Amino acid sequence: MKKYFIRISAVFLTALVLVSGLGVLTVHAEAPYRTYTVDGYGYFQETQTAYLAHETIVKFGDEFLNAPGDMCIADDGKIYIADTGNARIIVGSTDGELYNIIGEGTLVTPRGVFVTDNGHIYVADRDAGAVFEFDASGNVLNTYTKPQSPLYGDALSFLPIKLVVNDAGVMYIICESNTNGIVEISPTDGGTFLGYFGTNYASRDLLTIIRRAISTDAQRAKMVSNIPSTPGNLAIDKKGLIYTVTRGEKYETLKRLNIAGSNLIDPDAYDVVPAAVAAGNHDNVYMASQQGYIYEMNNEGELLYVFGGLDDGTQRVGLSTMVTSIQVDAQDCIYILDSDKSQIQVYEPSEFTNLLHEALYLYSKGRYTESKEPLTKVLEMNSMFDYANKAMGRAYFQEENYEEALRYARLSKDYEGYSDAFWEIRNQWLKHNIVTALFVIVALYIIFKVVKYLDRKKGILSGLKEWWEKAKKNRVVNNLLYAKYFMKHPVDGSYGIARENRASWAAPSILLVIFMLEYIIDKYLCGFLQKNVREGRYEILSDVGTVVIVLAAITACNYLVCTINEGEGTVKKIYTYFCYSLMPYIMLTPVSFILSHVVTNNEQFLITLVEVIMLGWVAVLAVLAMKEVNNYTAGETFKVICLTIFTILILTLIVFVVYVLWAQVFEFISAIFGEVVYRLGY
Repeated sequence: MKKYFIRISAVFLTALVLVSGLGVLTVHAEAPYRTYTVDGYGYFQETQTAYLAHETIVKFGDEFLNAPGDMCIADDGKIYIADTGNARIIVGSTDGELYNIIGEGTLVTPRGVFVTDNGHIYVADRDAGAVFEFDASGNVLNTYTKPQSPLYGDALSFLPIKLVVNDAGVMYIICESNTNGIVEISPTDGGTFLGYFGTNYASRDLLTIIRRAISTDAQRAKMVSNIPSTPGNLAIDKKGLIYTVTRGEKYETLKRLNIAGSNLIDPDAYDVVPAAVAAGNHDNVYMASQQGYIYEMNNEGELLYVFGGLDDGTQRVGLSTMVTSIQVDAQDCIYILDSDKSQIQVYEPSEFTNLLHEALYLYSKGRYTESKEPLTKVLEMNSMFDYANKAMGRAYFQEENYEEALRYARLSKDYEGYSDAFWEIRNQWLKHNIVTALFVIVALYIIFKVVKYLDRKKGILSGLKEWWEKAKKNRVVNNLLYAKYFMKHPVDGSYGIARENRASWAAPSILLVIFMLEYIIDKYLCGFLQKNVREGRYEILSDVGTVVIVLAAITACNYLVCTINEGEGTVKKIYTYFCYSLMPYIMLTPVSFILSHVVTNNEQFLITLVEVIMLGWVAVLAVLAMKEVNNYTAGETFKVICLTIFTILILTLIVFVVYVLWAQVFEFISAIFGEVVYRLGY
């Protein structure tokens, strides 16, 4: 620990020396943050460091920044910074060299800056209520103020804070407090308002809708207005697609908008306080949170990395306090503008990330075979990096190597890729084996007919039939067969449980054991596309305990409620009809289990259909049995069901309270024991 603080002190001293002399701090220390990715199950897991904190820019020449609001890196590598606190635009290099200062005496509070390919500099000035267009020398070319179009809104102010410009010169401007969307202005005729772009949707929930529907005008006026959120920042890529980030939108925090304003991206992750977004060089996108977390995603929103973090006051390089902009240069270095620290953090990609970017580029260009080489190197560094496994599987699929594609898709939990590869493998199998399969089916049918004929003529199965007739006389076997009859005829079957001594403990318990076996087998050994548990994770004892506890609770609570409501069911009868009601599950689960191994995503509805029929059948059997065994009317049955559910909830609450209290008692006893041991040690 002492060496740790010595190292930090040395870094700070070095920083002071370099800042006073150069304005750029070069860092070679270990990253002060961890890098995470998302695995195929949607869980965050740590991976190799993707980007290293390379340097920190605190000034350009002799000019320091003051609460900078935005930043843009041009194609020539120059950095343009909206130095908000000093009301100017700083133009410099990544080495801290100062090239130019623009807008002094003209700008008021520049909050956004963008540079076009022809070197024109656009500045969003909030307090000036205008967007200024400068040439490379800093001369004002155009000034765009509030649009005069009535479509803009007469009552709305024009407070531009961020902007981007496409190749046609059309400006996309985020205005503070304008909830209508991004303001789209054409440069023609001194600035023509084209409309609003990429408007967010107002959130609506059922409770709010009902509350507003039954409220008076006066009550509705006092409610919080339900209006769309205003985007916080935006970026544009080489294809002209607009990226936006908005607070409070959860998985729509990040959007990739086409020319029609439709979102094309579905992110794996979101941040509560997104601050900036930037388009990458490999059809990827970067998002930065206000607290310094940096997210890198591919063009479909799949998370590649998240790293960085909030500086807790230790002033460690690579951590931020108030991010306002993120940019990426041609070498994939990331630049983070920190308004609170008035500095720029520079992150350099690691070898691992460079290989992944190379694979992304080759894959996006359709060069699938070439992409396998860098992907192989990535997997040599981290074989559990699911995105690389997924990309490798897709590359093999394009090469029509479906076996390898299937293997990598399973490793990465790529269900879509697995389905596509399995479809092709299944088609190939059917082409080569369909004739053989038909011959086997015909042969089995012939054998069945021959055996049936020989049994009728020669009685070859008479011994087996006699054995079966004797077995059916056994009470347990007879009750097991009766469960099948109950499944088909629940009303008559319930009468047998209530009046004909069909209630028992043995047969229902056997059915319960079969149910648990099928449940466990289906849960852990079903087809890949249907599996909902992580590979290699088995919690069989927990599963068995859950089934037993749930059935015991339902039986006990239903018995208590039925007893109070003059029901005729005993504990044995109730236990019997609940177990017998599981017969549809026992009969149909093998069907869904087999289907899970032979269907693709396109045929998943077959399994869903079987499951809906199965669960609906179980529910109908349980309700009818409850009604008939207890001799209830339909209304009384509904009442008992509601009371049973309520009783189960109360029982659950009691168990939870007892558990919490016991945990506190156990913790108290452990603390006393530890104190006694500690004192005896002295």
